[in-house]
Amino acid sequence: MKINIYSNKKETSKEAALQAASILKKTIRQKGTATFVIATGVSQLDFIEHLIAEGNVDWSKTRMFHLDEYIGLLESHPASFRKYLKEKFISKAGGIKKVNLINGDVNDPQKECNRLNKILQNEIVDIAFVGIGENGHLAFNDPPANFEIEDPFIIVNLDNQCRKQQVGEGWFNSFEEVPRQAISMSIKQIMKSKNIICIIPGKRKAQAVKDCFGTDKISPLYPSSILKKHKNCFVFLDFDSAKYLSKISLDKI
Repeated sequence: MKINIYSNKKETSKEAALQAASILKKTIRQKGTATFVIATGVSQLDFIEHLIAEGNVDWSKTRMFHLDEYIGLLESHPASFRKYLKEKFISKAGGIKKVNLINGDVNDPQKECNRLNKILQNEIVDIAFVGIGENGHLAFNDPPANFEIEDPFIIVNLDNQCRKQQVGEGWFNSFEEVPRQAISMSIKQIMKSKNIICIIPGKRKAQAVKDCFGTDKISPLYPSSILKKHKNCFVFLDFDSAKYLSKISLDKI
Protein backbone atom coordinates (compact mmCIF):
# COMPACT_ATOMS: atom_id res chain seq x y z
CA MET A 1 0.00 0.00 0.00
CA LYS A 2 1.17 3.51 -0.79
CA ILE A 3 -0.20 6.67 0.81
CA ASN A 4 -0.34 9.94 -1.14
CA ILE A 5 -1.15 13.19 0.67
CA TYR A 6 -2.27 16.40 -1.04
CA SER A 7 -3.16 19.85 0.20
CA ASN A 8 -6.93 19.78 -0.38
CA LYS A 9 -9.87 17.64 -1.41
CA LYS A 10 -9.94 18.80 -5.04
CA GLU A 11 -6.27 18.03 -5.63
CA THR A 12 -6.58 14.68 -3.85
CA SER A 13 -9.56 13.63 -5.97
CA LYS A 14 -7.95 14.80 -9.20
CA GLU A 15 -4.69 12.94 -8.61
CA ALA A 16 -6.59 9.80 -7.65
CA ALA A 17 -8.69 10.06 -10.81
CA LEU A 18 -5.63 10.51 -13.03
CA GLN A 19 -3.98 7.42 -11.57
CA ALA A 20 -7.20 5.43 -11.84
CA ALA A 21 -7.58 6.45 -15.48
CA SER A 22 -3.96 5.55 -16.21
CA ILE A 23 -4.48 2.03 -14.82
CA LEU A 24 -7.73 1.59 -16.76
CA LYS A 25 -6.18 2.73 -20.05
CA LYS A 26 -3.10 0.55 -19.57
CA THR A 27 -5.32 -2.45 -18.84
CA ILE A 28 -7.44 -1.79 -21.93
CA ARG A 29 -4.31 -1.56 -24.08
CA GLN A 30 -3.04 -4.88 -22.72
CA LYS A 31 -6.29 -6.88 -22.56
CA GLY A 32 -8.72 -5.00 -24.76
CA THR A 33 -11.05 -4.54 -21.79
CA ALA A 34 -11.04 -3.59 -18.10
CA THR A 35 -13.30 -4.52 -15.20
CA PHE A 36 -13.73 -2.07 -12.34
CA VAL A 37 -15.65 -1.68 -9.10
CA ILE A 38 -16.96 1.72 -8.09
CA ALA A 39 -18.04 3.19 -4.75
CA THR A 40 -20.45 6.02 -4.00
CA GLY A 41 -20.84 8.65 -1.30
CA VAL A 42 -19.89 12.27 -0.70
CA SER A 43 -16.17 11.49 -0.63
CA GLN A 44 -16.27 10.05 -4.16
CA LEU A 45 -18.06 12.88 -5.98
CA ASP A 46 -15.03 14.94 -6.98
CA PHE A 47 -13.11 11.81 -7.92
CA ILE A 48 -15.89 10.66 -10.24
CA GLU A 49 -16.17 14.09 -11.86
CA HIS A 50 -12.42 14.22 -12.56
CA LEU A 51 -12.36 10.62 -13.80
CA ILE A 52 -15.03 11.40 -16.39
CA ALA A 53 -13.81 14.88 -17.38
CA GLU A 54 -10.06 14.29 -17.51
CA GLY A 55 -9.53 10.54 -17.59
CA ASN A 56 -10.07 10.06 -21.34
CA VAL A 57 -11.10 6.44 -20.75
CA ASP A 58 -12.83 4.44 -23.48
CA TRP A 59 -15.71 3.31 -21.28
CA SER A 60 -17.13 1.14 -24.07
CA LYS A 61 -14.30 -1.29 -23.30
CA THR A 62 -15.06 -1.53 -19.58
CA ARG A 63 -17.32 -3.57 -17.32
CA MET A 64 -18.59 -2.11 -14.05
CA PHE A 65 -19.55 -3.60 -10.71
CA HIS A 66 -21.34 -1.70 -7.98
CA LEU A 67 -19.68 -1.90 -4.51
CA ASP A 68 -22.67 -1.89 -2.14
CA GLU A 69 -26.35 -1.01 -1.76
CA TYR A 70 -28.94 -0.70 0.99
CA ILE A 71 -31.47 -3.48 1.40
CA GLY A 72 -35.10 -2.40 1.08
CA LEU A 73 -34.43 1.05 -0.37
CA LEU A 74 -36.20 2.03 -3.59
CA GLU A 75 -34.04 3.33 -6.41
CA SER A 76 -36.03 6.58 -6.34
CA HIS A 77 -34.84 7.35 -2.78
CA PRO A 78 -32.19 10.12 -2.62
CA ALA A 79 -29.82 7.76 -0.77
CA SER A 80 -30.04 4.96 -3.36
CA PHE A 81 -26.57 4.13 -4.64
CA ARG A 82 -28.06 2.93 -7.93
CA LYS A 83 -29.63 6.36 -8.37
CA TYR A 84 -26.31 8.01 -7.48
CA LEU A 85 -24.34 5.95 -9.99
CA LYS A 86 -26.83 6.34 -12.81
CA GLU A 87 -27.03 10.10 -12.38
CA LYS A 88 -23.45 10.97 -11.47
CA PHE A 89 -21.41 8.37 -13.33
CA ILE A 90 -23.11 5.99 -15.78
CA SER A 91 -25.10 8.61 -17.71
CA LYS A 92 -22.10 10.94 -17.92
CA ALA A 93 -19.43 8.38 -18.77
CA GLY A 94 -21.67 6.94 -21.47
CA GLY A 95 -21.39 3.66 -23.30
CA ILE A 96 -20.07 1.37 -20.56
CA LYS A 97 -20.02 -2.11 -22.08
CA LYS A 98 -21.61 -3.87 -19.11
CA VAL A 99 -23.10 -2.38 -15.94
CA ASN A 100 -23.77 -4.68 -12.97
CA LEU A 101 -25.83 -2.88 -10.33
CA ILE A 102 -27.02 -4.27 -7.01
CA ASN A 103 -30.81 -4.40 -6.68
CA GLY A 104 -31.26 -3.82 -2.98
CA ASP A 105 -35.05 -3.67 -2.96
CA VAL A 106 -35.61 -7.25 -4.15
CA ASN A 107 -37.77 -9.66 -2.15
CA ASP A 108 -34.87 -12.06 -1.60
CA PRO A 109 -31.52 -10.27 -1.01
CA GLN A 110 -29.62 -13.55 -0.79
CA LYS A 111 -30.85 -14.49 -4.24
CA GLU A 112 -29.53 -11.14 -5.47
CA CYS A 113 -26.15 -11.92 -3.89
CA ASN A 114 -26.18 -15.29 -5.63
CA ARG A 115 -26.95 -13.64 -8.98
CA LEU A 116 -24.05 -11.21 -8.63
CA ASN A 117 -21.69 -13.88 -7.34
CA LYS A 118 -22.37 -16.00 -10.40
CA ILE A 119 -21.51 -13.10 -12.68
CA LEU A 120 -18.38 -12.13 -10.76
CA GLN A 121 -16.99 -15.66 -10.59
CA ASN A 122 -15.96 -15.34 -14.24
CA GLU A 123 -14.40 -11.90 -13.84
CA ILE A 124 -11.01 -10.60 -12.80
CA VAL A 125 -11.40 -7.15 -11.24
CA ASP A 126 -8.63 -4.95 -12.60
CA ILE A 127 -9.26 -2.00 -10.31
CA ALA A 128 -11.55 -1.06 -7.44
CA PHE A 129 -12.38 2.51 -6.46
CA VAL A 130 -13.21 2.69 -2.75
CA GLY A 131 -13.33 4.96 0.27
CA ILE A 132 -13.54 4.24 3.98
CA GLY A 133 -16.20 5.07 6.53
CA GLU A 134 -15.98 7.10 9.71
CA ASN A 135 -15.98 3.77 11.54
CA GLY A 136 -13.22 2.44 9.27
CA HIS A 137 -15.55 0.29 7.21
CA LEU A 138 -14.56 -0.91 3.74
CA ALA A 139 -17.60 -0.99 1.47
CA PHE A 140 -20.37 -1.72 4.00
CA ASN A 141 -18.24 -4.19 5.98
CA ASP A 142 -18.64 -2.54 9.39
CA PRO A 143 -16.50 -3.55 12.38
CA PRO A 144 -15.90 -6.25 13.32
CA ALA A 145 -15.59 -7.13 9.64
CA ASN A 146 -15.42 -10.66 8.31
CA PHE A 147 -12.00 -11.03 6.68
CA GLU A 148 -12.50 -14.71 5.83
CA ILE A 149 -15.83 -15.10 3.99
CA GLU A 150 -15.23 -16.14 0.39
CA ASP A 151 -18.53 -15.06 -1.22
CA PRO A 152 -18.02 -11.97 -3.41
CA PHE A 153 -21.29 -10.29 -2.34
CA ILE A 154 -22.78 -10.75 1.12
CA ILE A 155 -25.57 -9.42 3.34
CA VAL A 156 -24.20 -7.25 6.16
CA ASN A 157 -25.63 -5.49 9.21
CA LEU A 158 -24.95 -1.76 9.49
CA ASP A 159 -23.73 -0.51 12.84
CA ASN A 160 -25.00 2.66 14.52
CA GLN A 161 -21.95 4.76 13.67
CA CYS A 162 -22.31 3.88 10.00
CA ARG A 163 -26.02 4.72 10.04
CA LYS A 164 -25.37 8.03 11.82
CA GLN A 165 -22.81 8.93 9.17
CA GLN A 166 -25.46 8.57 6.47
CA VAL A 167 -27.72 11.01 8.32
CA GLY A 168 -24.82 13.41 8.90
CA GLU A 169 -24.05 13.46 5.19
CA GLY A 170 -27.65 14.39 4.43
CA TRP A 171 -28.82 11.21 2.72
CA PHE A 172 -31.58 10.57 5.29
CA ASN A 173 -33.74 12.85 7.44
CA SER A 174 -33.42 10.73 10.56
CA PHE A 175 -31.48 7.82 12.03
CA GLU A 176 -34.62 5.67 12.02
CA GLU A 177 -34.89 5.97 8.22
CA VAL A 178 -31.48 4.43 7.56
CA PRO A 179 -31.73 0.75 6.61
CA ARG A 180 -30.21 -1.75 9.01
CA GLN A 181 -28.81 -4.03 6.33
CA ALA A 182 -27.06 -3.82 2.97
CA ILE A 183 -25.61 -5.97 0.23
CA SER A 184 -21.87 -5.40 0.12
CA MET A 185 -18.85 -6.67 -1.71
CA SER A 186 -16.89 -8.74 0.80
CA ILE A 187 -13.43 -7.86 2.11
CA LYS A 188 -11.82 -10.87 0.41
CA GLN A 189 -13.37 -9.97 -2.92
CA ILE A 190 -12.20 -6.36 -2.70
CA MET A 191 -8.69 -7.56 -1.87
CA LYS A 192 -8.71 -9.77 -4.99
CA SER A 193 -8.75 -6.63 -7.15
CA LYS A 194 -5.47 -6.25 -9.01
CA ASN A 195 -5.36 -2.55 -8.13
CA ILE A 196 -7.19 -0.46 -5.52
CA ILE A 197 -7.62 3.31 -5.49
CA CYS A 198 -8.83 4.50 -2.08
CA ILE A 199 -9.95 8.13 -1.82
CA ILE A 200 -10.35 9.57 1.70
CA PRO A 201 -10.68 13.35 1.90
CA GLY A 202 -11.93 15.49 4.79
CA LYS A 203 -11.47 15.89 8.54
CA ARG A 204 -14.46 13.64 9.32
CA LYS A 205 -12.34 10.67 8.24
CA ALA A 206 -9.15 11.67 10.09
CA GLN A 207 -9.70 9.41 13.11
CA ALA A 208 -10.58 6.46 10.89
CA VAL A 209 -7.44 7.07 8.84
CA LYS A 210 -5.37 7.05 12.03
CA ASP A 211 -7.08 3.90 13.33
CA CYS A 212 -6.67 2.02 10.05
CA PHE A 213 -3.30 3.29 8.81
CA GLY A 214 -1.60 4.91 11.82
CA THR A 215 -0.04 1.65 13.02
CA ASP A 216 1.07 -1.60 11.44
CA LYS A 217 -1.79 -3.47 13.12
CA ILE A 218 -4.45 -5.13 10.95
CA SER A 219 -7.74 -5.84 12.71
CA PRO A 220 -11.39 -6.59 11.84
CA LEU A 221 -12.20 -3.78 14.31
CA TYR A 222 -10.66 -1.41 11.75
CA PRO A 223 -11.78 -3.06 8.52
CA SER A 224 -9.88 -0.83 6.10
CA SER A 225 -6.61 -1.67 7.84
CA ILE A 226 -6.60 -4.80 5.64
CA LEU A 227 -5.64 -2.58 2.70
CA LYS A 228 -2.09 -2.44 4.11
CA LYS A 229 -1.68 -6.01 2.84
CA HIS A 230 -2.43 -5.08 -0.78
CA LYS A 231 0.69 -4.37 -2.82
CA ASN A 232 -1.14 -2.28 -5.44
CA CYS A 233 -3.36 -0.21 -3.17
CA PHE A 234 -2.98 3.56 -3.52
CA VAL A 235 -4.53 5.68 -0.77
CA PHE A 236 -5.21 9.35 -1.50
CA LEU A 237 -5.56 11.68 1.50
CA ASP A 238 -5.74 15.44 1.96
CA PHE A 239 -4.16 17.38 4.84
CA ASP A 240 -7.41 17.18 6.82
CA SER A 241 -7.82 13.41 6.64
CA ALA A 242 -4.10 12.81 7.25
CA LYS A 243 -3.75 15.19 10.21
CA TYR A 244 -3.41 12.44 12.85
CA LEU A 245 -0.81 10.44 10.95
CA SER A 246 2.77 10.79 12.13
CA LYS A 247 5.89 10.53 9.99
CA ILE A 248 6.79 7.38 11.90
CA SER A 249 3.49 5.72 11.02
CA LEU A 250 3.85 6.70 7.38
CA ASP A 251 7.37 5.30 7.23
CA LYS A 252 6.06 1.92 8.41
CA ILE A 253 3.56 1.61 5.56
